[in-house]
Amino acid sequence: MYSEKTIYNYVDYNIFSARNIDLPRKVRYRPRKSVSNYKVDKKCRLNRTYDDFLAFLKINPDIPVVEMDSVLGIKGGKVILTVHFTKSELMLAFLRDSNDSRSVLDIFDKLYLELGPDIFKKLFPLILTDNGSEFSNPSAIEYDAQGNPRTRIFYCDPSAPYQKGAAENNHELIRRIVPKGNGFNSFCQDDISLMMNHINSYNRKKLNNRTPHDVFSFFYGSDVVNKLNLDFITPNDVVLQPSLLKK
Repeated sequence: MYSEKTIYNYVDYNIFSARNIDLPRKVRYRPRKSVSNYKVDKKCRLNRTYDDFLAFLKINPDIPVVEMDSVLGIKGGKVILTVHFTKSELMLAFLRDSNDSRSVLDIFDKLYLELGPDIFKKLFPLILTDNGSEFSNPSAIEYDAQGNPRTRIFYCDPSAPYQKGAAENNHELIRRIVPKGNGFNSFCQDDISLMMNHINSYNRKKLNNRTPHDVFSFFYGSDVVNKLNLDFITPNDVVLQPSLLKK
C-alpha cells in the first residue's frame, strides 16, 4: 500500500508512463510555494538568548543597546534593515533586495569599512534582534574578516517583539510614510535615507522634545554624523506622510 502523495511523487519523478497531464485533478491544483526559512547557524541562539542578554547588561549596565529588525514590504520584494540606537532614539535603515543573512552581513561589513573599527565598536557594542533567518549568522557580524571581535549579538525570546519595543515603536513612523501593504520595490537607498532623515528630525517627548538627530550628535559628534550621511531637517519641513516619497 502506498499513500496518495507517494504515488503523485512517483509520477513527478517519471517512474510511471503516466504524466501529470493524465491526472485531471492534479493539473488543476496550483503548486505549493516552498517557504524559505533557512537558518545559516541552527545553534545561533546558544549563549545569545534574551536571558543571556539581561545577564550581560547586569555586568555591563552602561553599555548602549542597539536593536536590529527587518521591515517587510510585499512578499518577495525589497525589505528594509533597521538599526535603532535606543539611547538616542535614532534609527538607520538600509534597503535590501532580499531578506537573507548575506544582505545583512554586507551592510555591517560596509559600515565597518566606512566607519573604521574604533567608531564601529563604539556605535555597536551590543545588538539585540529577533529570530528571523536573516539574523541567523551572528558570528559573521560579531567578528571581522581577520577574526577580531567587533560587537555582540543576542536574540529576543521567540514571539516576543516587545523585548525590542523601541525599534518596533519607531517602525510606526516608517509606516506613516510607507503604509502596510505597500512595497519598497520602487524606492532606492536615497529615498530610504531621506525618509529616515525626516523621522530622525522629529521631536520626541521621551527626549525632552529634542530630536534623535540632536541627541545622537551630542553623544557621538559631528564626525560620526557625517560618516553616516545623516542630514537634519528643520521642524517646519519634517514630513511624515506618503507624499514625502511620491515621485
